Amino acid sequence: MIPLTLAEVATATGGSLAEADPATVVTGTVEFDSRAVSAGGLFVAFPGQRVDGHEFAEAAIAAGAAAVLATRTVAGVPTVRVDDPHTAMGRLARAVLDRLPSLRVIGITGSSGKTTTKDLVAGLLGPLGPTVAPPGSFNNELGLPYTVLRADARTRFLVLEMGARGPGHLRYLCQIAPPSIGVVVNVGVSHLGEFGSVDAIAAAKGELPEALPDEGTAILNADDDRVRAMASRTLARAVLAGESADAAVRAVGVRLDARGRAGYTLVGPGGSAPVQLRVAGRHQVGNSLLAAAVAIEAGMDLARIAGLLPTLRLASPRRMDVFDRSDGVTVIDDSYNANPASTIAALRALTGMSARRRAVAVLGYMAELGEHEHAGHADVGRVAARLGVDLVVVVGELAGPIHDGAVSESSWGGKSVQVTDQAAAVAVLREELRPGDVVLVKGSRYRTWEVADALRADGPTAPAAPTTMGAGA
Repeated sequence: MIPLTLAEVATATGGSLAEADPATVVTGTVEFDSRAVSAGGLFVAFPGQRVDGHEFAEAAIAAGAAAVLATRTVAGVPTVRVDDPHTAMGRLARAVLDRLPSLRVIGITGSSGKTTTKDLVAGLLGPLGPTVAPPGSFNNELGLPYTVLRADARTRFLVLEMGARGPGHLRYLCQIAPPSIGVVVNVGVSHLGEFGSVDAIAAAKGELPEALPDEGTAILNADDDRVRAMASRTLARAVLAGESADAAVRAVGVRLDARGRAGYTLVGPGGSAPVQLRVAGRHQVGNSLLAAAVAIEAGMDLARIAGLLPTLRLASPRRMDVFDRSDGVTVIDDSYNANPASTIAALRALTGMSARRRAVAVLGYMAELGEHEHAGHADVGRVAARLGVDLVVVVGELAGPIHDGAVSESSWGGKSVQVTDQAAAVAVLREELRPGDVVLVKGSRYRTWEVADALRADGPTAPAAPTTMGAGA
């Protein structure tokens, strides 16, 4: 964060000072985990019933924090007192951005793929100048301002992932960090339980292009009709990216290698260039095209983009993280989160990688689908069977319709097993796996990653490509 006095922090957040010197300068980072506090930083104490940040205020000061942002005063602790720390962090983030007029903000949203697209965008922009992007999916009213407050006077690009669980959420995030470039990856059924319909999701995702200024740029997925239609909802210039023939930035001649990584010819302003992606999955083509379009808007030429894309790996964990075990089993750890669209994309990647090898899918519960929960899970099971997955391991009772959907495909020659929990899934795999199998692990945040971790820990792995990518910040 840029240096600010406590008086300036209080003004920005609408707070008041208690036991604090107004002239004290915050020179470190803003943290809500007292263990991460650095000298001169600001500790944000969130109240809570199980864990109350105020109980760690003294420890934060002892660790070097200049002050605490809190809802109540702690004796002997320099405090900026506010009514709501979430709102205060948003206000502070906006105040910091207002002091960084040359900083370019890129906002990215979508039902799936936004984290991967964020990683690719940050990787492309890093060579152009210092770039800040969130680790993982810091995309809500806490994670977004936390990321913004990582920017300082040296930062040239701020790449922000923007999530929404209801109408108005993206509009609020855009008020904290007004983007000049907005990217909409897709519209799907993620959080369908909260929104009620796909059209409602599209309306909410459209709040990002609506927030762009006249001189801004909306980069839209040309291959998603609901996203393409958002061009009419923005005053900014709309740029289509995808495989459609009319896309300004597009891919032609897409092909997959034995590791499920796509190669294609990148076509855009100024010509074309060959690209071979390092990340697995046919669906990464669209993500990389959106990232390329952002880089073009930032001033990068097509040849340089084509040269950089093959070097980029994903900074965020458990997203199409492919590793090989010494017994020849290949594991695709895509266990961070799941919805029907992203799971089907991962299943396609699995079967694309398993030519002449057995394909095994370990699939967990997909949350927040509302009344579409049963149908969404059953559809995934049917697709797995139709794609020819050899073994489906369904984890947990709630994911049961995946099993039902798979076994309903009478022509399928594979096998589906439903187990109670992650440990049982690991036991099945240890019994069933053969050298050379390819295993996908995918599910929402219900510890599905424990299966991937067990597969990794079962024995030493063969050398594989690294799976982390610096964001240039």
